[in-house]
Amino acid sequence: MKELDFINIIKNQTSANLIGDDCAYLEDLGIVVTQDNFVEDVHFKREWTTPYQIGYKAAAVNISDILASGGKPEYITVGLSLPAEISEEFIKEFYKGIEAGSYGAKLAGGDITGGDKIFISITAIGSVNGRKISSRSSAKPGYAVILSGEAGSSAAGLKSLMEGTDRADLIRAHLEPRLDIDFSKDISTQIKAEYAMMDTSDGLADALYKIAESSGVTIEVDYDKIPHRKDVTEKEQILFGAEDYGLVAAVPEEFLKNIKKYTKIGAVIPKKENIKFSADGINYSDYNEIKAYNHFGEDL
Repeated sequence: MKELDFINIIKNQTSANLIGDDCAYLEDLGIVVTQDNFVEDVHFKREWTTPYQIGYKAAAVNISDILASGGKPEYITVGLSLPAEISEEFIKEFYKGIEAGSYGAKLAGGDITGGDKIFISITAIGSVNGRKISSRSSAKPGYAVILSGEAGSSAAGLKSLMEGTDRADLIRAHLEPRLDIDFSKDISTQIKAEYAMMDTSDGLADALYKIAESSGVTIEVDYDKIPHRKDVTEKEQILFGAEDYGLVAAVPEEFLKNIKKYTKIGAVIPKKENIKFSADGINYSDYNEIKAYNHFGEDL
């Protein structure tokens, strides 16, 4: 089962009408809310990762969703299940990582239980004061598609870990992804028009596909303009590799003068039959073609 299939079941079996974006926008409360789980041997391995890095990334993946919505990170809560052998030093380093990965959001509580493996569940809350919140359904023909950050480094770092090679910078990109608070703030505090923005947590192709599908448009990407490190050259990593936590946005062309430190990688056009997005001369029409991470069928 794919994650999208799972989400569709939830939508069909419940009265939930706020499911669709990575954050729920609770307009009546003036907040955005997100929650992610971080599970040992699914999302990380202790032999590869320091306690600090586990805490950092567990927090950062949630803060990334807040930034993708255009919100300001304000609070997090941490639910934590730990095996009995976990040391006091582990806990200290873990919460140092939580604080660093929270990017200014305050720890506001949580829960602690025992367990066979480390299981972390974090809820992050962002404020929307003075900000316009994004939706992946708001991309319009004529909009520019822009990317903050590089693509493929995290996937290359994961490959290095799995192969036992020493590519320290790429490994750090995978274990300690840097988030771009300024890019999110610059857009959400200045833009007046509706816009779409997602993070690349499940890969650049995943974000492009979901924005195009939700917005009823086609996105054309110039593959040669996608920023990446010189030592990251595999298309599988650049286009389909996950966990870079960059931000990809579709905004009006004329708005680009208001922001900085971005790369224009493509454009939104009217919907072409059966084409969600195109890159490197290839058209993608089906979600299975983009090789996105499957939470229910792949190993780490």
